[in-house]
Amino acid sequence: MSDWLKNIQCFMLDMDGTFYLGDRLLPGALDFMRYLSEKKLDYLFLTNNSSKHAGLYAEKIRAMGFNTTERSVFTSGEATTLYLRKNMPDARIYLVGTAALGDEFEKAGFTLTEEDPHVVVLGFDTSITYEKIHKICDFIRQGKPFIATHPDINCPTENGFMPDIGSFIALIHASTGRQPDVIIGKPHQHIVDAVVQKTGFGVDKIAMIGDRLYTDIALGKAGIKTILVLSGETQPEDLAASEFQPDLVVNDLAHLLRLIQKSG
Repeated sequence: MSDWLKNIQCFMLDMDGTFYLGDRLLPGALDFMRYLSEKKLDYLFLTNNSSKHAGLYAEKIRAMGFNTTERSVFTSGEATTLYLRKNMPDARIYLVGTAALGDEFEKAGFTLTEEDPHVVVLGFDTSITYEKIHKICDFIRQGKPFIATHPDINCPTENGFMPDIGSFIALIHASTGRQPDVIIGKPHQHIVDAVVQKTGFGVDKIAMIGDRLYTDIALGKAGIKTILVLSGETQPEDLAASEFQPDLVVNDLAHLLRLIQKSG
């Protein structure tokens, strides 16, 4: 039995593969969230996907039957704005991202510019063009600080995968010779720092629930507990070869709920 479960005050949940798969809720998803609400335990739906803002994710979750708020969804895009507000609060930014990500940066008080930015930010841009790639590479060659919202190479879809930001990081590196100076999202320390800043909980009170070893479970190196669900990408046989080992392995959120109820 994992006695540490009773000390967790904030559960961070990956979404696709953990809470839902595409447009289908996974076993125990609603019961788990209702339990957290009943016990007044905090939670954040945490995603590396920076192509959408929190409000769009909250709307999807509400449509699936759980009445959550925008405040309870945390994207790598929002985490990037928190990092920049702390470290470069007056920066003018060249942003490669969707309109939704641009709205999030402007809402956070940043000025977006096409000319002579202080810093360039690469987000998951499903509307990317050759012109944007050309421009960000030019700024990076000039030595502008280069920040990426997250490192994922591919983004899962119901029909397979689509190239994610990591693929464009590789393209930019091939062209400019530079990697990002800072990557914010899972599994990097910056997103845990942002969660601590947003929630007020220390790392000893936070646990990450997710289905990917190299992003969700790798967050354990930042000092939080990690819980692997086998309802998404990772299969039991994948554990033996992984350098990232969870503190707890469960079949799904229904299984985790039973363990938490027993530990309490």
